[in-house]
Amino acid sequence: MARYEAARRGEVWTPPEDRGPIPRSVSWLTLEFEKAMQERVAAGLMHPGTLKQRRAFYDRVRADHGEKAMQIPRAKIVEIRDSMIATPGAADNMVKALRACFAWAIERGILTENPAAGIGKLNRGRGAVPWSVDDLQQFRDRHSAGTMAHLSLTIFMFTACRLDDARRLGRCHERRIDGITYLDWMPGKRGSARVVIPILPPLAEAIKAQTLVGPTYLLNGLGRPFASSAAFGNWFRDRVAEAGLEGRSPHGIRKAAGELLALEGASQYHIMAIHGHTQAKTSETYTSGVNRQRLAAEAMELLRGMKW
Repeated sequence: MARYEAARRGEVWTPPEDRGPIPRSVSWLTLEFEKAMQERVAAGLMHPGTLKQRRAFYDRVRADHGEKAMQIPRAKIVEIRDSMIATPGAADNMVKALRACFAWAIERGILTENPAAGIGKLNRGRGAVPWSVDDLQQFRDRHSAGTMAHLSLTIFMFTACRLDDARRLGRCHERRIDGITYLDWMPGKRGSARVVIPILPPLAEAIKAQTLVGPTYLLNGLGRPFASSAAFGNWFRDRVAEAGLEGRSPHGIRKAAGELLALEGASQYHIMAIHGHTQAKTSETYTSGVNRQRLAAEAMELLRGMKW
């Protein structure tokens, strides 16, 4: 009937799905923001993983609220967040994604206020669980030297790099400085600083133990570089499960490396150089507790000679 009525009016009928989103609706706003993010990715100003993550959140919002006015009420955003309480980290990232979209719209005069601003987090934990020395040993007991799993753990431990950086590292990042081989790379996370660290013997041995050599250190079952951080993350998660470990992630190894460095006396600035941080407060996570413990021990030494 819609086709018939359009024909009587002398119009060409267009299916609803081809007409595009309703102007100034939630769908319209989020799709416009996605276009802007694609341009930022192309210009090297945004990591592709950020776009992918936010697009997944916007798809979910569009499915439930796509035709509504783009100025989502604050109460509705809180409701969306609370509906995801089973995955608090994802719920907080949903709010963060909406906040970024509204901030973009405000800068361009599309909106005048950000309804997602000031909405609290559900996930107030410490994030990824740092691997203990026993965790690291249990993983190595299951995945011996020479395996790709052993190499992946060694890379994480002796570079403290992020998951996406680990899958991209290879011999092209090796650099000889004063007779010492270094790894030199620019982390993929926006705002990070370049990292140049020596390849310590455990990592050098793990690399040499590999019989399969490719453009990257870490290769999938077909002997090729992992296509994405998600593919590598899924593969590593399976290796963790095979080792009988639960709730352990690559980021937890990065945190373990930071805490072990602090325990060995590394300063915030040492850890900043290894982790690629540009803000001291980021590395303070690893040193604050250790520094307090050291200061407390030194202070108690002042009482050692007291007669009681």
